[in-house]
Amino acid sequence: MSDSVEEWQVVRRGKGASRKFKSHHQIPPASACLQEQLDVQKLVRRIRDTVSELRVEELWQQWKNQLLLATSTSLSRPSERSETDTQQDKDTEGTVQQHLECVCYGLGSFSSCVSARYQLAMLLLLLDAGQIPLKNCSLYDPAFSSAERDVLRGLGLTVLTENEKNSILFCDLVKEGKRLATKPTLFYLMHCGKALYNNLLWKNWSPRCLSLVTIIGNCFSGIRERTIERELRRDYCYISKAVDLCEERLLPCPSRLIDVFSDTAVITFPSDRLNKLPQSTWTDSPEPQYQHCLDLEIILKQTCISTSPVTGDR
Repeated sequence: MSDSVEEWQVVRRGKGASRKFKSHHQIPPASACLQEQLDVQKLVRRIRDTVSELRVEELWQQWKNQLLLATSTSLSRPSERSETDTQQDKDTEGTVQQHLECVCYGLGSFSSCVSARYQLAMLLLLLDAGQIPLKNCSLYDPAFSSAERDVLRGLGLTVLTENEKNSILFCDLVKEGKRLATKPTLFYLMHCGKALYNNLLWKNWSPRCLSLVTIIGNCFSGIRERTIERELRRDYCYISKAVDLCEERLLPCPSRLIDVFSDTAVITFPSDRLNKLPQSTWTDSPEPQYQHCLDLEIILKQTCISTSPVTGDR
């Protein structure tokens, strides 16, 4: 990726355990946001310092190697692309070069939470290692303040915001995590709730789509161990099924960063494993409803139809 982590410039316009869409803090009040507006450059320096700190950590090289190993398979699989796009991506040897897209949900308020800042720094390093253009990484969290969104955009990342005219579609894709992978996509979902993972799996519940999905997030086998089996099958059936379909590579986590990177894995879905399953595996795939979940960890569609501002309840 040509956008070296060390060269990022912010352009100002004008002047660990599951949690609800995993934000680390409530949305700050207006007075806090105003103060943060004054500290944007300080925040950028903190992010750069954290990137530099992680870059020399042993765990970074291990994370990088695991990511490259995991994505090499998905990138070698042809996706649904036009002939024009394919021709433009051919290199001098005549082979097709594909780029990952990246989607990040639930990062949290990285201006006020150290864990979120470390997770953002790791995301930036992963984008660089995977040669993912910064503009191809889309982020959403209702906890982002205006200043934080400006910082992310200034770094070249794409920040998703709600469009009132398409609030229901926005809710499906972003707030409920029902994002369809049509090309190799890295989903960076650090400590997000089970419903978000479950919805993402449901939306991509086919051999073609799942083989395009790479997840960096909570280990599915760990989720199964911590959840009552009856409830997992009833409320989060796609996670329950995916445990036996996916390949998990547990990522290292030093003790001092246990609250930041614990229980994290690179999760992929090998095509050869998916294609061996009977067709009935994919045909009986009802949309999750969560009727029995009293403390749901996503914002449901019916709450998105209102034109009131987006808020985050963590």
